[in-house]
Amino acid sequence: MRRRRTVTPAPTAPVETVWSPVSFEERMATAEFRVHERAHIVVDGAACAECSTRDCVIACPANLFVPTSDGGIVFNYEQCFECGTCYMVCNKEGAISWSYPEGGYGVVFHRT
Repeated sequence: MRRRRTVTPAPTAPVETVWSPVSFEERMATAEFRVHERAHIVVDGAACAECSTRDCVIACPANLFVPTSDGGIVFNYEQCFECGTCYMVCNKEGAISWSYPEGGYGVVFHRT
C-alpha cells in the first residue's frame, strides 16, 4: 500500500504596500517634527570657519545650514529629516557631530 504524502503549500509572500508617487515637497508637507531639547546634530562653528567648500550648505536637501557673515554656520536641527547627508559630505573632522534623535523624537513621515 502506497502512502499519500501531504503537500503543504508554500507560504505566500506578504503583499507590499505601495505608496503612490508623491513629490518631495508634498512628502515633506506630511512630515511631523518631534523636537527634542537636545540637538541630534551639533555643528562646531570654529571648525566651519576654516572650511572653504561649505559642502553641508550645498548638500542639505532641507536647506538647514546657513553661512554667516563672520564665516560660521547656523544650523536649524528642528526641521532636519535625519538623512545624514551633512555628516557624509563634511570634509572637516569633528565639525559635525551627528546621532539619531532620542526615541520618540525626530521626523515622522505620514502617508498621504
